[in-house]
Amino acid sequence: MANVLIIGAGGVGSVVAHKCAMNSNVFTTIMLASRTKSKCDRIAAEIQEMHGVTVQTAQVDADVVAEMVALIRSFKPVLVINVALPYQDLPIMDACLEAGVHYMDTANYEPKDVAKFEYSWQWAYKERFEQAGLMALLGCGFDPGATQVFTAYANKHYFDRMDYLDIVDCNAGNHGKAFATNFNPEINIREITQPGRYWENGEWIEIPAMSIHKPIDYPEIGARESYVLYHEELESLVKNFPTLKRARFWMTFGQAYLTHLEVLQNVGMTRIDKVQFQGMDIVPLEFLKAVLPAPDSLGENYTGQTSIGCQIKGVKDGEERTCFIWNNCDHAETYREVRGQAVSYTTGVPAMIGAMLMLTGVWMKPGVWNCEELDPDPFIEQMNRQGLPVQERINIPLPHEY
Repeated sequence: MANVLIIGAGGVGSVVAHKCAMNSNVFTTIMLASRTKSKCDRIAAEIQEMHGVTVQTAQVDADVVAEMVALIRSFKPVLVINVALPYQDLPIMDACLEAGVHYMDTANYEPKDVAKFEYSWQWAYKERFEQAGLMALLGCGFDPGATQVFTAYANKHYFDRMDYLDIVDCNAGNHGKAFATNFNPEINIREITQPGRYWENGEWIEIPAMSIHKPIDYPEIGARESYVLYHEELESLVKNFPTLKRARFWMTFGQAYLTHLEVLQNVGMTRIDKVQFQGMDIVPLEFLKAVLPAPDSLGENYTGQTSIGCQIKGVKDGEERTCFIWNNCDHAETYREVRGQAVSYTTGVPAMIGAMLMLTGVWMKPGVWNCEELDPDPFIEQMNRQGLPVQERINIPLPHEY
């Protein structure tokens, strides 16, 4: 049982706060902090009304280490859950080291001036966290996060050797908007407009953005056009499971979304460099983010499901074997439970589970760790208890060929 400090009051931060409040036997005191305190206050009032749990709130600029350290020392949490922007991972890690508390996040660090997703910056903190006797858990959302747990679980229980991994991510929901992103628009658009990459035969293969695609059949949803992207968990998974001959990440996009995105790219609205406008420097993508619907506003009347899982092919007892592990999540059901849509829910619930396993000692280990480096069984058990039931099928034809 411990105090926990949640940094970030967007859609994911709201889900994390709700789910921590719903597990108050572990999270005895909760504080939600953001640059905009009014967002925290709104979420806290909602949690008080729905769950009868008090959540403290605070204003903090997570880019400023001194502000973070002061807040941590004032509130005295055991763990900081970082669900702010990926740009802020390193200053928050610095603050945790200075104040002597554990750390976790849901997305790897990237510099603000270039769309570069890489774990090297955070892995470099490993020795400092070990020497301080502190733990940093990286990328504990769904993808990254649960997908790495799924892979580790399959490796532990079903394979002697894993050869091929495809992470498949489908959002078949309908929010009724002409164009909106399901998580931070700035991060989302940076992610999908950069060149794609996948791992094959010991090296990274780079491809033009969205250039490899085909229909994949998703459980309870059907066939949806899916595109190969680079996603951060691939870097960690191929490092920790070196037998993998190929590892890819696939995500679905509707044609209307892609058409809007192409137009925005063509007119320069996805640029991340500064341009002059009426005597001011502005970043076009930041301006676009300001005019698009906020992800935490999409939950009401959102229909349909997400389906995210891992399709794996390898060898067990000398024979080829396939394994498909996945979760389907319903937008309407998550809104009823925590006033959030399923994309926020599937990120926020695993974050809460990772925090729970750290605080209860199940996953507590000094250093810097990715989810697949820890025992997957208790995480899978909690997913089944906390609203993300895991389904699995062994030795069936996978939805797409290798």
